[in-house]
Amino acid sequence: MDLFSKQNREVFSNPLNLDNPIMVQVLGICSALAVTSQLKPAIVMGLAVTIITAFSNVIISLIRNTIPNRIRIIVQLVVVAALVTIVSQILKAVAYDVSVQLSVYVGLIITNCILMGRLEAFAMTNRPWPSFLDGIGNGLGYALILVIVGAVREFFGRGSLLGFKLLPQSFYDAGYMDNGMMTMPAMALILLGCVIWVHRAYFYKEDKK
Repeated sequence: MDLFSKQNREVFSNPLNLDNPIMVQVLGICSALAVTSQLKPAIVMGLAVTIITAFSNVIISLIRNTIPNRIRIIVQLVVVAALVTIVSQILKAVAYDVSVQLSVYVGLIITNCILMGRLEAFAMTNRPWPSFLDGIGNGLGYALILVIVGAVREFFGRGSLLGFKLLPQSFYDAGYMDNGMMTMPAMALILLGCVIWVHRAYFYKEDKK
């Protein structure tokens, strides 16, 4: 089997644009609104979801033929919960300040509708390698939106990116002020709406039946 066949490449690339879980399917927007006030937690959250989605897809794909249909959701939740616990503990060990910023939202990855949707819609019916690519693609598609919104909010709300000041003091001396509204959850919703609007207007074409 060709690991990088056209079909497998599409499985990986479609969630980055044409079938993006946030911009097209409008899934996972709760955490997208909650963790994007700064770029660093947005990146970490995106990577965490990508890793968990990819490996949970692989595990479920490997055992899909042995899972009784009536308890498949419970099995999926157990697998996801185990991976979330591992990622959460690693995050606390290596980046405790970010884990504090993310607060309960790492734990809530367990109920992330993107993740559960990919397990049910893809991993349960496909082989491990395509499932892995699907998980990576959807995770990166989700992370992409978090990074865009997080970068805009931090730059205009704090004048910095990743905690480093980008605007010189002369700007502030001349009267420039950071936009405090950018740090509020409402602006995350507005920015996310703008991203979805631009994507649907210029890149995404719905099938008209």
